[in-house]
Amino acid sequence: MPPRQAGPPQDRRPPAAQAPVPDSRSGRAGQYHATEDTRTFPCVNCGANLVFDPATGVLRCPSCNSTREIARTDARIGLHDLRSSEVAAGSTRGLLSADDPAASDEHQVVCQNCGGTTVFTGTLTATRCPYCASPIQRDDIQDAPKTLPVDGVIPFGVDSKQARQNIEKWISSRWFAPTEFKKYRTLGSFSSVYFSYFSYDTTAYTRYSGQRGDDYTVVVGEGDDRHTETRTRWSHVHGEVVDNFKDVAALANKGIDAERVEELKPWPIQTARPFTGEYLAGHLARTYEIGPDEGFQIARREEIDARITSTVRRDIGGDKQRISSSESRFNPLQFRYLLLPIWLLTVVYDSKPFQVYINGVTGEVQGSRPYSKTKIISAIVAALALIAAIVILVQAVR
Repeated sequence: MPPRQAGPPQDRRPPAAQAPVPDSRSGRAGQYHATEDTRTFPCVNCGANLVFDPATGVLRCPSCNSTREIARTDARIGLHDLRSSEVAAGSTRGLLSADDPAASDEHQVVCQNCGGTTVFTGTLTATRCPYCASPIQRDDIQDAPKTLPVDGVIPFGVDSKQARQNIEKWISSRWFAPTEFKKYRTLGSFSSVYFSYFSYDTTAYTRYSGQRGDDYTVVVGEGDDRHTETRTRWSHVHGEVVDNFKDVAALANKGIDAERVEELKPWPIQTARPFTGEYLAGHLARTYEIGPDEGFQIARREEIDARITSTVRRDIGGDKQRISSSESRFNPLQFRYLLLPIWLLTVVYDSKPFQVYINGVTGEVQGSRPYSKTKIISAIVAALALIAAIVILVQAVR
């Protein structure tokens, strides 16, 4: 969701009291603004704020076009034990409490470039100033005591131009979409957003009981009614199987079409890089609204349980399988907190919002769209007319 404009800039320069100060707290890149608890990435040549360019993978200045490399590191992204006291402490399991100032619905900050006021709403942690387009990031949410720190990020690899080309192809292929919907450039909002995900590594040990069915054939009947029938011989079975899971991703944000976003998979989790705010510069970002324990239940529903069931059926063998009971334990059970890139198109048509999602790495497009009643009726009429013409032609030939 784009930031709501809260008021015009009062001064083209930020007040002296809001000048950036060196960030000695964490060694993070960029400049930290203490009074606003925000971070920017100024250009050393002209002072404008840099943005991350997906096409080149560097920070680029929109004013003087100079670039700056993002320091790469060989450091590995660590894993957290889901059952550890640090994660499981309290019923919120790492989620911000309602009375935490960092979790309030609205948070106003003053742009350090133009002095304008920007409002961060909900879980938004990175955005642009609505007046000068300077990238702004909130530090208070990431540093909140009850918030899990971001472990890694998969940077955008698909830039705006490529994303628009992909979405043009997708929309053009929707035959029954209203013509007005296809004019999304004038109807919709197009944003690059880093969404929160939890990625899980675990080993599942599953005990099961059930029945194995082995098919066999018998000849039945007499005379002309003699025929072969296939029957199944059932036998009781039980056993234990082991499944290893790695990089199973689960969306940790609400308010979007989770089923559509799920279809953007697979994500190349192995390419994630240690987190730095430089990758977020110029893009939107949201912190998580679903904790890592709930995220694991989502991962089970979407991927893990289905794979376990498939393994159990293979272990039972035979031609048919019946699973009477199945119980899994997971050890170890570890996760990472990642930010993954998605281009988001929101179009309001006929007073209803429709959203289209583009995987910011692979370019995969998934989404919803309206249907044109006029086009559907025209297609039906044309089909009926074609059928009638064929019938008349057949009768004429006779």
